[in-house]
Amino acid sequence: MANLRSKPSWEIPERHVTPEKFFWNRRQFLRQLGFASSATLGAFVAGCDGAKPEAVAAPKPGAKPSEDPNASTVALSKYPAARNPEFNIPGRVTDQKEAATYNNFYEFTTLKNGVNRLTHGFTIAPWQVEVSGLVEKPLRLDAEELISMMPLEERVYRFRCVEAWAMIVPWTGFPLAKLLEKVQPKPEAKFVRFVSFNRPDQAPGMRDTSYPWPYTEGLRLDEAMNPLTLVGAGIYGKPLPKQHGAPLRMVVPWKYGYKSIKSIVKIELVEKQPATLWETLAPDEYPFESNVNPAVPHPRWSQATERLIDSGDRVRTQLYNGYGSYVAKLYGGNKG
Repeated sequence: MANLRSKPSWEIPERHVTPEKFFWNRRQFLRQLGFASSATLGAFVAGCDGAKPEAVAAPKPGAKPSEDPNASTVALSKYPAARNPEFNIPGRVTDQKEAATYNNFYEFTTLKNGVNRLTHGFTIAPWQVEVSGLVEKPLRLDAEELISMMPLEERVYRFRCVEAWAMIVPWTGFPLAKLLEKVQPKPEAKFVRFVSFNRPDQAPGMRDTSYPWPYTEGLRLDEAMNPLTLVGAGIYGKPLPKQHGAPLRMVVPWKYGYKSIKSIVKIELVEKQPATLWETLAPDEYPFESNVNPAVPHPRWSQATERLIDSGDRVRTQLYNGYGSYVAKLYGGNKG
């Protein structure tokens, strides 16, 4: 007897999927607009790049963090952390090798598959982190000290790129709200500004002066205090590999991936909405809010569906990436 497959409620017919040739054709589109140079072209291809160069080796699945030249060795005794059952997606997470070799780090390269071979010489210890601005008790300490003092937990989150690829991964980290509570925001603080490192000698992508380095991002204070907002310190039960933004990064799962800034050196509370890298480059394409919304297409492609990076399956995009029960109220809406 033939096996019958019951389609899940979110599945849509393949005929409704945006044709691949249109989805990946953004570089040709930009050239037609006159952005012909590689530097200028790179600046307008935000968040994720569709080029697929030769595959590179991922860390061995059984390797200890200290054996992987791309891995952080920060606070090793705290890994693996216990999984928080409130933040757990049933079913299969994305293959670890695929996640390790398909990611974005524009400070190193615009090519996804080349990041982990370019980060070997990136120094992540010591690593000073500053939490300052409109706070009562500013902090400046090493990342290892910060990770050691915070209660780590594992959370399985959906991660959605602005260019419609996605993965499901187990992050290790702590709520940003826990850190902000320690520094005590002042009443006039309305936004949180994040700043990444600035080392063009170690990160070749930063030699491209068409980008406004260092990478900066921001959240409203109420978004930053939301229980979903995670300071990421690990992935797959181990400290963050360098290509994922070691030693500390943000994970904001209801927003497009470029909002989850990597390798943070400064968290600053401010009164006015801060400038961010991608909004500075193309405000019509990468606005400050950047919530995942299938009903609002990018100016050059649809956001209605997304492709899972390891299986290639294309599924329907969920409003707020499926986290509406946590965040819809922030935007005057109901559960997504």
